[in-house]
Amino acid sequence: MCRLSKQRQEECDLMNLRRTDQLLQLFINNEFVEAASGKRLEVINPSTGDTICDVAEADKADVDIAVAAARSAFNYGSEWRTMNASNRGRLMYKWADAIERDIHYIAALETLDNGKPFDDSLHVDIPLVINTLRYYAGWADKVHGKTIPSDGNTFVYTRHEPVGVVGGITPWNFPLAMFAWKIAPILACGNTCVMKVAEQTPLTALYCAKLAKEVGFPDGVINILSGYGPTAGGAIASHMDIEKVGFTGSTEVGKIIQMESAKSNLKRVTLELGGKSPNIVFDDCDLDQAVDASHMAVFFNVGQCCCAGTRLYVQETMYEKFVEKMVEKAQNRILGDPYDPKTNHGPQIDGEQLNKILGLVDSGVKQGASLQTGGAQFGDKGFFMQPTVFADVQDHMDISTQEIFGPVMQISSFKDEEEIIERANNTNFGLAAAVFTKNLDRMYHISTALKAGTVWGNCYNVLVPQSPFGGFKESGFGRDLGEYALNHYTEVKCVTLAVPQKNS
Repeated sequence: MCRLSKQRQEECDLMNLRRTDQLLQLFINNEFVEAASGKRLEVINPSTGDTICDVAEADKADVDIAVAAARSAFNYGSEWRTMNASNRGRLMYKWADAIERDIHYIAALETLDNGKPFDDSLHVDIPLVINTLRYYAGWADKVHGKTIPSDGNTFVYTRHEPVGVVGGITPWNFPLAMFAWKIAPILACGNTCVMKVAEQTPLTALYCAKLAKEVGFPDGVINILSGYGPTAGGAIASHMDIEKVGFTGSTEVGKIIQMESAKSNLKRVTLELGGKSPNIVFDDCDLDQAVDASHMAVFFNVGQCCCAGTRLYVQETMYEKFVEKMVEKAQNRILGDPYDPKTNHGPQIDGEQLNKILGLVDSGVKQGASLQTGGAQFGDKGFFMQPTVFADVQDHMDISTQEIFGPVMQISSFKDEEEIIERANNTNFGLAAAVFTKNLDRMYHISTALKAGTVWGNCYNVLVPQSPFGGFKESGFGRDLGEYALNHYTEVKCVTLAVPQKNS
């Protein structure tokens, strides 16, 4: 494929050997099947722009079939419903073990499909998938209700029952990780699901569907569809027999999903949406640590992160030095073949996203921001964007208000705490934020004042299965990860029984 080590070449060869037509179909009721329409959609390698393969394209008819399978698996008295909760957890552990067994292949497939450096797929994304499944596997037999000391001769208790059939709609920036964030709590709570994965990056989820069947999940519990948002995704949002939808993606689409869910059967919805996260650097911080963390806050995953710290505010007393260091780090990023061990900066997902980024960069220049480095497409093959740094950015500029979703850093200066709190909160988004300072009183004060679902202190992008993640304002509502996510996938039933005599 390019300059690969022997091991990596073998991984790519393995990928070609093991890719079969079956794994490029829809996964419904524990079988791989063609779309009812017979349609296929192309999957593109963002590193080259070439077609990898085509996969089955689901639409409303396929969603109906998948929902029927999920409903049958959820029926009262079914194998899944009567399974011990501890055994549900064991199935999830086995699934995680199978993914870990095939981690090199899955990581290579994720890189082929998404373009991210192979080392990121191998050491960040797929381990997060495995850890998330294992974390929620441990929760499977610990979701329970309470007994309540009620007035009168009654015995009152609550049950935390699974919601039922759940729809999941996942994005392309972390294809398998976001899939795991959704499906793990769904399964731990005893639900069945229909998952619509992004049309750009369906391959790893479909491969993991094969592993789910291998480890013994009952028919219909897990259904995975590749398809487009307006058709397959829209059918999930409006389906009358889906009780809950979890979505990760843009704020624009999130609003549509909430509207369609309300217009149909008032299904419950959780939304993890866009962001324009402030990253605040005070002059008493560890400068090198702040530079390194702030660099990764924007350029990790080539800026295709909903929580990217793209609004970078640096205290004016260290502003010039900080900008100088940041420009140097951006210029040292290595773009190229994502399987090359030296590469740490892959392509954007597709030409549409690349053009959106270029358009916003052009607006930054026209509106008077100082372009320090980058600002253009890289190379003539694939969808690579130069790491870009703007300085002297004003809060009204488009690059400071719109989610770019690319490797574009905007640096502004600020004077003091009072000023920066107001400016940081002056946005429609509220997904994440960060503060760099050695002053703990200041850290506490700023983190409390910021209107964001996650606030990092002297770090960035720390995302682990145990900690909840989600947004304020137009960044959505509900939480992925942690114990909090479980609340979205159960219904609380109160049971009151008359008794002859109640005793304490």
